[in-house]
Amino acid sequence: MSAINEPGFRESVDMMFNRAVALMDLAPGLEEKIRVVNATYTVRFGVRLRGEIKTFTGYRSVHSEHMEPVKGGIRFAMGVNQDEVEALGALMTYKCALVEAPFGGSKGGLRIDPREYNEAEMELITRRFAYELIKRDLINPSQNVPAPDMGTGEREMAWIADQYARMNTTDINAKACVTGKPLHGGGIAGRVEATGRGVQYALREFFRHPEDIAKAGLTGTLKGKRVIVQGLGNVGYHAAKFLSGEDGSKIIGIIERDGSLYDPDGLDVEAIHKWLAKHGGLAGYMDTHFDADGAKLLEAECDILIPAALEAVINLSNAARIQAPLIIEAANGPVTAGADVVLREKGIVIIPDMYANAGGVTVSYFEWVKNLSHIRFGRMQRRQEESRHQLVVDELERLDRYLGDAWSMSPDFKRKYLRGADELELVRSGLDDTMRAAYQSMREIWHARDDVEDLRTAAFIVAIGRVAKSYAAKGL
Repeated sequence: MSAINEPGFRESVDMMFNRAVALMDLAPGLEEKIRVVNATYTVRFGVRLRGEIKTFTGYRSVHSEHMEPVKGGIRFAMGVNQDEVEALGALMTYKCALVEAPFGGSKGGLRIDPREYNEAEMELITRRFAYELIKRDLINPSQNVPAPDMGTGEREMAWIADQYARMNTTDINAKACVTGKPLHGGGIAGRVEATGRGVQYALREFFRHPEDIAKAGLTGTLKGKRVIVQGLGNVGYHAAKFLSGEDGSKIIGIIERDGSLYDPDGLDVEAIHKWLAKHGGLAGYMDTHFDADGAKLLEAECDILIPAALEAVINLSNAARIQAPLIIEAANGPVTAGADVVLREKGIVIIPDMYANAGGVTVSYFEWVKNLSHIRFGRMQRRQEESRHQLVVDELERLDRYLGDAWSMSPDFKRKYLRGADELELVRSGLDDTMRAAYQSMREIWHARDDVEDLRTAAFIVAIGRVAKSYAAKGL
């Protein structure tokens, strides 16, 4: 295998799948049933823009319906094609199975550069694309539930949800047709940060296990660890922000499309994020630390490398020069199948994408449940929690008065303990629990089986096994 004939994204996913099923004992024919894409729909539609009709091409791929609805984001990018959405749909199947979200896998995309159109034009295009999918039941609360992806966000999800409601005026669960909506439009607290927060929780769980840390040649905790982040979009920004602000990690490098910034003493993530939002690139911010050849920084010495943007950024052309002992795939497919082999031979530990970036679909699941239940999390129990906590605080205050100077409550204890959990705290708690449980299921196989050398293979084995059990329960 060489850089010239390196497999594409879809082939990489299939190769990693095949590596895992070779170590499993599946019923005859079930391997193919799980691997193949159920259906991919291509839609071509016209929108009148600037005095002419522009034709756009979009896709919605349904990989597996072992559970319904199927779930997967919609991306707006010029690189969108059938192979890409099918590979991403497959990853969604395995991702949902791994974190035990009750969805099948799907993915969608529209071939467009959103930067070429203003907001009014983007709304026309998005609504028309949604119309084409909705009328084919490719957006539906009980059949197919999209979410944001590259090039889309809360704004696009709000338009899609409204378009569905217009076309299904009597569907009481209309808001559940899509997740990632704005908070005031049926969304959920913590959804925007969810994927980045999931990356943080994944790393925290990894660093709870000395045996796993040792496999990466690292020691200690996340505090002081040198981190390089490729892509400071929604996922990369939140992961970097939480790791530096809450865990004491040092963000020494940030890579963007126009170059990179590097400072061994640590970078100001918040300031750089604001600069990016205003200027669209890193150039001009701290010129002494800027390098126009951003990809080169992937090969720099660090403790943790977080590719958080596009697929295939670590490939056969640069894998041999990667120095990070630990890579966590915040993006989908940032390491190609060929590069994966090279990195494993070097002893580099990879926390795979299907687990590492599952925070988004996990919190999307919470949002979907919230929309179906028609009540926000915490509304029923928050004040009851506070009342019960008040009983404990009253007793502690009585003890405080009785003991005088011999004992007193810690400062701030009363305020923190009395506060009942709101929706954001409950979402974070649910996400943390999900990421911990999913990691435990992977590492159990990673350490228990001599023929499983890496976390990615372990993740595929767990996910494929759960999909197989779902099909068995259906009678297939």
